[in-house]
Amino acid sequence: MEADGTHLGPLELVSGRWAVGDATRPDTHWVELRPDGFHQREPDSEGRLVPWSRIMTGIRLTWGKHSWNTDRRGMYTLKGTVAGRDGGWMHMTLRHPYEDHQLRFDQHARPYRAVDALRLESLLRQLVDEGKPHLLGDPEWVGRAVACLTGGKNSRLTQRALRRAATEAVATAGPGNR
Repeated sequence: MEADGTHLGPLELVSGRWAVGDATRPDTHWVELRPDGFHQREPDSEGRLVPWSRIMTGIRLTWGKHSWNTDRRGMYTLKGTVAGRDGGWMHMTLRHPYEDHQLRFDQHARPYRAVDALRLESLLRQLVDEGKPHLLGDPEWVGRAVACLTGGKNSRLTQRALRRAATEAVATAGPGNR
């Protein structure tokens, strides 16, 4: 797969599909955003699907080699980038049956700006909270939301500012095709 150059933290457009993590290198873990849900891609496996309907509560991103490294959630450098290169995890709670679930992704060679990673997390949470995670399966919709969230200063990282940015992105991206 080849990167198209558009990204928001670990979320990147690759060959017309959105993925969290580096989908361009062989033998990596990454999460593809599909019309039917998150699809965990991993070496030597067909992967596994988490349907949108199973995602119950907000998603959070953590950084580190292991999924239990929740203390790595807020580790950023003085330059405003994500600290560490060990990869990341998307944590969520699923229903039917209820369970905590993690999806692994390997980081890109490029550093992630803290503001971009936090804006991505805020967007994911808002869509889940509003019952609209299926919008993530529409590549055009995600592209419009990402365009609204990228750029700007690597500051204003309050929860209020992040929620406002996500709300504006959802409104700007429109209702989607579903």
